[in-house]
Parts: sequence; C-alpha cells; structure tokens
Amino acid sequence: MPTALITGASRGIGAATARRFATAGYQLMLLARPSSDLTQLCDDLTTSGCAVAGVGADLSDPEAVQPALLSLVRQGGTPNVVINNAGMAYTGSLAAMPLGQWLTLMQLNLTAVFQVCQALIPSLRTQGGGHIINVSSHAAHNAFPNWGAYCVSKAALSSFSRCLAAEERSHGIRVSTLTLGAVNTPLWDSETVDSSFDRHAMLDAGRVADALLFLAEQPATQVVEDLTLMPAAGAL
Repeated sequence: MPTALITGASRGIGAATARRFATAGYQLMLLARPSSDLTQLCDDLTTSGCAVAGVGADLSDPEAVQPALLSLVRQGGTPNVVINNAGMAYTGSLAAMPLGQWLTLMQLNLTAVFQVCQALIPSLRTQGGGHIINVSSHAAHNAFPNWGAYCVSKAALSSFSRCLAAEERSHGIRVSTLTLGAVNTPLWDSETVDSSFDRHAMLDAGRVADALLFLAEQPATQVVEDLTLMPAAGAL
C-alpha cells in the first residue's frame, strides 16, 4: 500500500488531499500546525479505516521541521509520495514589508520545502525512488502589485523543483509542480491577507486534490513536470 506525506494537511487543500488520497487507498503521514483540525482529521480518517500518522509542528520555525519529520518517519516509514503544500500569503508593498514577515513567508513557502526534501531524499534514494510534488502558484510567473513577496517565493519554488528534478532523476526520484490559480481555502481569511476576490469564482480544494492524485498516480516511467490549474474566470 503506497504512503503519502502531506504538509499543511489540517485545512484547505491539504485536508481535501488527505481525504482524497485515503479514498484512493493510500496510507497517510500528515504534518501541520498543532490544532483541533489536525486531530479531528486524523480521527476521521482512522475511523474510516485509513492508516494515519499525524504530527503537529509549525514549519515556519526552521528548528521544528527535522524533529517533526523524524517523528512521522518513525510512525509511518518512508513515503512514496511527498506533497509540499504548506504555505502562506502576505499582501502589502515590498517597500513597506517588515523583515520578520518576509523571513516567515520565505521559510514556510520555500525553505521548509527544501528542508523536507533534504531530510527525506536519503531514504527515498534507498527505497529506489519516490515522487515529490510541490504546490506552487501562477504568481510564480506573474508580477502582482502588493503580492511581491508571495510571487518571489513561488518563483523560487518553481526553480527549486526544476533543479531538484535534474539532480535526483538518476536516483529514481521524480519531481512535479502543481501550479494553481486562486483556490477557495482559509488562506483568504488569514490576518496577513487583504483581498476582495470573488471566492465563488475560485478553484475548489477538492478539484485540486484530484489533480494532486492524478500527478501522484503517473506510472514510474513518466512524470508530469508541471501541471497548471486555473479558474475558468482566469486570474482574479
């Protein structure tokens, strides 16, 4: 039975993906900030018959990443699929953005992905390969005023994915990027985001989970390197 590790698993895309992968027969390793949402999700999935290992940790703290991953691997072994989904956004001009906010956003959206991949690659190599899927944004390829830090983080993530794919291909490790337009998730309710987008026009988290499963279930002989999913209404 394959195993998928999902970060940012407690709400939004992460929770929808956990449920979708559980339905598809995956064992799960879930990583998210400690919360009742994470506890409830793990309880619900366990009740439905899915084998779940869940760990609460704040990936915006670089010191928390390694211990959390070690705990998950002790419980669930080495995953076949790694989905780096955890992230945040910040709206405000680059000229006025506090350094602390910049560092936190870059840690969560980029550096934590590097840490997760670096920690798991040795065991992925040992087992003969695996599939890393990084959740990115169309902001990686566009410049949106007051979304500069987010655009920068996602552009760097896309580049990181391409470089990692080139380095790890010979070890049987495939790397995909899921590039998304706006998705209707709790991100839009966070204190660091100020927007008035029509959330009814956004992508549905369940459909995003379907796209992640599609990427994960490609045969080992092929890889979808970058899949872009946008609302029919375009960029909001």
